[in-house]
This record gives sequence, structure tokens and C-alpha cells, in this order.
Amino acid sequence: MRLDKFLANAGIGSRKEVSKKIRDKQVKVEDETVNKPNHKVSYDSHITVNDEQVILEEYIYLMLNKPAGVISSTEESPTQTVMELIDHPQIDELFPVGRLDKDTTGLLIVSNDGKLSHSLLSPRNKIGKTYEVILKEDVTDEDIEKLESGIPLKDFTSSPAIATKIEDRTVELTIYEGKFHQVKRMFIYLGNEVTGLKRISFGSLMLDEMLKPGESRYLTDEEVKNLTHLV
Repeated sequence: MRLDKFLANAGIGSRKEVSKKIRDKQVKVEDETVNKPNHKVSYDSHITVNDEQVILEEYIYLMLNKPAGVISSTEESPTQTVMELIDHPQIDELFPVGRLDKDTTGLLIVSNDGKLSHSLLSPRNKIGKTYEVILKEDVTDEDIEKLESGIPLKDFTSSPAIATKIEDRTVELTIYEGKFHQVKRMFIYLGNEVTGLKRISFGSLMLDEMLKPGESRYLTDEEVKNLTHLV
């Protein structure tokens, strides 16, 4: 990778701005001053600007506790997006792994690892996503049986879910697809209405309840390893 690209991607400035810093001898690579923007470096290179180390992360894995009212998009929108909640110098590289509806809250993975994202979302890997579902009407034992048998929807039939009745109007539901409004549509089929929806796990990854809505943190090495083992 070119040095100017490394510094620009790390949020130090535009390619033009960082090129000027390099030519002005403000940049060192492995403690040696470098004055050529096209100098080759890697993610592991020790690079400083005015003696302050600059780190560019090759792979980034974040957990966001998504609040209601924001959309899972990387595009600018009149509605606030989940990316506006992330403070990271490499924000332009990041994207949400899958989507949560505007009014759905909870666990959202944000990363720049396209290969892992594709694998986690691939239907053939059958990775479960678990939701806490709050409903308008009481849930019956027959409803639970139907959820666990598969719900026939207009465009597909859901895989047998794992459904646990927590309270009369609260269900913990694990599904293996991620179709548009899927959970809501499943309960509409049962003659019920979802009034609250929160994702509490994605595969092996559990929502960190210490994160307030809108907050994020890095995944631990162990959490990343467990996710990669799923695929």
C-alpha cells in the first residue's frame, strides 16, 4: 500500500494533505524519515506523523447496540443512520453486517470484513439470530408450535424456529433467515402484532448489555474467533 493512501485511510487528511506532510518530512516509517508519497508500507508498519504513531486497522469488528429510529444504511439519508453513531477514523470502510428495521433495536455487527460478512449472512450457513419479541396479544402454545414448524409466508416458508414463551406477550425467537420484516410477518400470520423487537444474539455473539443504545465497542479476539468458526 502507498504511504499516502495509508495515512488518508487512517483519517490523517486527504491524499493531497498527507502528501504535503510527507514531502515536508513530517512522516517516519520504521523511525526513518520518508519524503515520497508512493513509499510502500503495510498494515504492520510503524508509521508516525510528527512523532505520533498512526495505526490503520486491516480488519475492524464492532458491536453496536442499535437504538430505535435509526436505519441500517451506509448512504446519507434524512433519517439518522447507524454509521453516524460510529466514531472511527476508518468509518468510510465500515458497513453493517445485515440490517435491522428502523424500529428494531439491539445487536448489530459493524465491520469492514466483506468475506466474513457474506459468510455470516449466507442462508446455507444457517446462522441463528435471536430476538426478544414483544407482542400485542397473548401467545398461545399453538403459536409456539407453528413457529417451530415453519411459517408459510408469501415469498418463502421460514425454517423451523426456536421459540420460547417468556411471558404471555413476550417470546424469545431464533430464526435462520433474515428476510425483510420477517419476524413481524411471522406473527402477522399468527394473527398477532409485534410491538417491540430487539436482537439479542447473532450466532455465538451475545449483545453486551453494558452498551447503552447507540454505543459500540470492539469485538474481543475470542468473539471474532467464535464467529469465524461458525462459517
